Amino acid sequence: MKILNREPALWLALVAIIVKTVSAFWIDVSTDQQAVINAVAAALVGLILAIMAHDAIGAAVLGLAQAILALAIGFGLDWSSEKQAVAMSLVAAIVGMFDRTQITAPAPAAAVARRAGPSRTV
Repeated sequence: MKILNREPALWLALVAIIVKTVSAFWIDVSTDQQAVINAVAAALVGLILAIMAHDAIGAAVLGLAQAILALAIGFGLDWSSEKQAVAMSLVAAIVGMFDRTQITAPAPAAAVARRAGPSRTV
């Protein structure tokens, strides 16, 4: 995957050309659908780069999910905006649960309890 890390724009250009070629010779894909396919490819490359860099993976997953939803709608998925919002909320909740496991507190819990002092009852 080192080559992807060095040349993400080159890979995205290759995907765009492949989509145009497939559209021209084999499958009838509109220009709007081609644009959404390329957006999904860009989001996927962003996710791969985020994973490789160990940075902002949650944001990249959300971006990919939004791009995939746009792709599905571009190819005829008939979901209301409410259904789309619920689906994206589910993805955001799952990403949030994952992110929570990746975050460490700057100070151990015992140190925070000691700084707060003993509890006093009146």
